[in-house]
Amino acid sequence: MRARIEDVAQAAGVSMTTVSRVFNKEPNVREKTRLKVEAAAQALDYRPNPSARSLAGNRSYLISLVYDDPAAASSYIMEIIVGMLVACERQRYSAMLRPLEYSNADHVRAVEESIAQYRPDGLILVPPFADDLKLLRRLDALGVRYATISAKAKLGHARIGTILDERKAAAEMIAHAVELGHRRIAHIAGPPLHGGRAWRLAGYRDGLRRAGIAYDAKLVVDGGFTFDDGVAGTRQLLDLKHPPTAIFAANDDSACGVMHEAFERGLRVPQDVSVFGFDDTPASRQIWPSLTTVRQPCREMGRIAAEQLLAAIRDPQAGALVRVPYELMIRQSGGPAPAAAKRR
Repeated sequence: MRARIEDVAQAAGVSMTTVSRVFNKEPNVREKTRLKVEAAAQALDYRPNPSARSLAGNRSYLISLVYDDPAAASSYIMEIIVGMLVACERQRYSAMLRPLEYSNADHVRAVEESIAQYRPDGLILVPPFADDLKLLRRLDALGVRYATISAKAKLGHARIGTILDERKAAAEMIAHAVELGHRRIAHIAGPPLHGGRAWRLAGYRDGLRRAGIAYDAKLVVDGGFTFDDGVAGTRQLLDLKHPPTAIFAANDDSACGVMHEAFERGLRVPQDVSVFGFDDTPASRQIWPSLTTVRQPCREMGRIAAEQLLAAIRDPQAGALVRVPYELMIRQSGGPAPAAAKRR
């Protein structure tokens, strides 16, 4: 017969409540007691019953990742998902992926309906949902716990989750391009509703200013976070009378599009044009030449955000906004600026 929680409690010499607290990883359980319960459960080959667990704890033991559907195939989202799943597995929680159309004017109601239907214990929000003040206020009013990833600091509602100094990272990338001798450095910006667009564009301008390079609006094009956005933006930039010698794309997927269009035109990377990205997704290491980019630890950010959310679910006073480090990954896609005579 399948072992029951009563059997574990009897074998460990503790109450069923204590066994439940151990398996739910609740605080204030002595280490000696926890080890005794875990040993008894292992000896009995005990497996918690998810339905009974939910009823006993008045929880669903489910958290939901809410993200914009058009970004569903991006490496960024996939890395966050993997990190979230790792945290959930460790804490015996289930995870649900909830892609929603942010462009839908009624996206706040769509989130509410998802909560009503699936009853998650909490949400993880990525931009643009993480930046939506109306949505965050509504979740606060409903008493729904949530964690954010890379939310705009100015909103003041991102109390739990993870954040990275994208502005400083972008400025350092431009400084690297300047060190290579580049002066005409272009930027393909991210989507307008994404907080990362503002930060990375601001960092781009910071880097130019610190190098004494005048900002040229012609060298900044609207784009997004997809391969096709990189291709389209590069076409605009390379069609300029004086094209850039370096292009900083808003993310790695867009940077891959930059490289594709450059190759289509017979240009060499980095000899004719240098390319820089942001995120350090697996694609940045798999393409050739490998991409110089900013390492944003997306998988770790997903894991940490989930951990902070789960901590807050167990204890409303717990959970924090964790700042994660970035790193410039210098690879083969960036090189010295070509001599002016060579480009004529």
